[in-house]
Formats: sequence, C-alpha cells, structure tokens
Amino acid sequence: MLVTRLDATKFEALPAEQRAQLDYCDLSRTAILGDLEPPPALAAIAVLAAGTSDLPVSREAVRTLRYYGQSCIELIDIGVAGIWRLMERLDDIKTAAIVIVVAGMDAALVSVVGGLVPGVVIAVPTSIGYGIAAGGTAALHSSLTSCAPGITVVNIDNGYGAACAALRIIHAFAEPRASANLC
Repeated sequence: MLVTRLDATKFEALPAEQRAQLDYCDLSRTAILGDLEPPPALAAIAVLAAGTSDLPVSREAVRTLRYYGQSCIELIDIGVAGIWRLMERLDDIKTAAIVIVVAGMDAALVSVVGGLVPGVVIAVPTSIGYGIAAGGTAALHSSLTSCAPGITVVNIDNGYGAACAALRIIHAFAEPRASANLC
C-alpha cells in the first residue's frame, strides 16, 4: 500500500506497531507498506527537481514510481539559475523516455527541458516561490503556456499525479498490454 500526504504529525499519531510496518519518508510525506519488488535496472524515467526546495514534490514522484516497480534517475538542484548543472547531466536526461520536471518560482526549467529532450515531458509546478509566485500559480501558468510544444502538466505539488501519468505512458506501450491496476 502507498500512502501519500501523510505528514509527520499524522504518522506519529499512528499506533507504534503500525508505524513500525511502514517505510515512511517525512520529506515526501509518503509511506509504503510491504516489500517492494526490485525495479528494472534500466530507468526509463528521469525526475528533475529545479531546486532543493522542490525536493518534497520530486521525492513524492520518485517514491510513487518505486512503489509501482519503476526505477528512475533523480536529479536535484538543476534549475536554470545554474544552467550548467542541467547541461552537465543532459546526456543522462536524454536517455529517459519520460522526464518529470518539478519546478517552482517561474518554472522556467520546464520550457528549457522541453526544448532539449526528445521524450515525453511532464511538468509539476510547485508552490515554491516568493510574492507573485502566488503559491505555485505562476509556475502552473508558465508550465501551461510553455513555448515547448507537447508538455503535459499536472496540478501544483502533484508529484503523485506526475508519476501516475508517467506510469500510464510506460504501460500503454508495454508488451503484452499491461493489465495492472495503476494509480
């Protein structure tokens, strides 16, 4: 079982025997009950966090993918404010069939990645930012109006939804047709 949006207060309110059974991550506010199958060695998905403040949302996506048996590469703090960090990892990113881009502020990373990679790009605007960022509204609007065509956008802070979109894409092309219950 995967539990999302489980903050530390709610987790601590659980009985000790239940807490002991969960693999809990306070950063992503997720918990996993049960053993997970080893993921495939080759990661078809990359999860990019523009800044370290976007990490809770990107980690939610990573843990959701992991729960559903999908490996991914996770790259943190590669936003356009330090574009050399993105460019240094571009070859790795381009190997992924799907790139989930998690970015707050003005979400400029979404358009930049959308213009540089050939695969599917899923944007996750985050509520990170100051003033006019308006709780992620600016990042959402930037993602929706990206000049890079074909970007899929999920709602603000929805790492779970981005991972589920990626899983749907992966399973749509799996042979034989996947019948697993996803997200």
